[in-house]
Amino acid sequence: MSKATAKSAPAPTEMTPEGASFEESTRRLAQIVTELEGGDLPLERSLTLFEEGVRLSRAAQDRLDKAERRVEELLGIDEQGRPILRDLES
Repeated sequence: MSKATAKSAPAPTEMTPEGASFEESTRRLAQIVTELEGGDLPLERSLTLFEEGVRLSRAAQDRLDKAERRVEELLGIDEQGRPILRDLES
């Protein structure tokens, strides 16, 4: 069988959590869950996917936490009724 007609598609490349948007991270996490739930992976591949999932999950949670803090700041108002705004650390 030639390489062009191989049965299985190449594994998706690992996503860098820092470079991925929240939406990209959650899409990739869903792919990882689906692949792991399939149950026919070698142990090493399962561990690699699990590690990638943990990194993506932590990065996504960090983005959610920052967004929540920003919303809380935007909902704050001063004595004159103006929103209280502060720069968030990058």
